[in-house]
Amino acid sequence: MIKLQLLTNMGCSHCAAAKVTLDEVKADFPNLEVEEVDMTTPEGQEMLGKFMVMSSPGVIINDELFAQGGLDKDKLVEKLKSLE
Repeated sequence: MIKLQLLTNMGCSHCAAAKVTLDEVKADFPNLEVEEVDMTTPEGQEMLGKFMVMSSPGVIINDELFAQGGLDKDKLVEKLKSLE
């Protein structure tokens, strides 16, 4: 199982784009579990500090910071393939 956590902020256009990208690739990775975490919640605030996320969205894959401030579809697919 690949665990991806998406740290988002309400009204964030980059977060919305990241969600679209995840929807596009999710069908190709049935073992991908996606969890969206609102940055303003206590859990979100804890994750921001733990992973040093400075811009939204933050993308955490298997407990490691993968991207922040946006999500590149090609790099995401490459990373997910390497974890299968």
